[in-house]
Amino acid sequence: MGKNIYEGRYTTENDRDLVVFLIGMRINKRLAVRKWLPVFTAMPGMIRELCENQEELGFLSIENYFGLRTTVMITYWRSEEDLLAYSKGQKHLKAWKNFNRKIGDTEAVGIYHETYVVPAGRYEAIYGNMPVYGLANAAGHTPVTAAKRYAKKRLRTGTE
Repeated sequence: MGKNIYEGRYTTENDRDLVVFLIGMRINKRLAVRKWLPVFTAMPGMIRELCENQEELGFLSIENYFGLRTTVMITYWRSEEDLLAYSKGQKHLKAWKNFNRKIGDTEAVGIYHETYVVPAGRYEAIYGNMPVYGLANAAGHTPVTAAKRYAKKRLRTGTE
């Protein structure tokens, strides 16, 4: 994906259901590298698999953030069924079993995830002078029109 800047205001389409899944880790003990590094290095293989098999897996898009102690990946999925099917897939199960075997209940590293099932018409976004980003990668990137100038209008399903 290129990072061309789109001048002006853009929004997303919101005509389909989607799932937003956040997953990440927190390094609680910085010097316990042997505990948190396996968690950190497990993700690139899964990300590669998702990006190479998007249509088949129902995976739409991803954004990554790395802080001093905490990482987060914001992912967008076609459906909760697709997300749950991936969680039972070979790469994820292998990483999860490896995590439990190597790290278990150590307090050196924390992991988390959050899942949001969002119905069509119940999400909106605005991008000003930005590349195609986040939800726009997953749901479509369109110029803001007079009909979609305000968040309240973008949240409408068009059926009122």
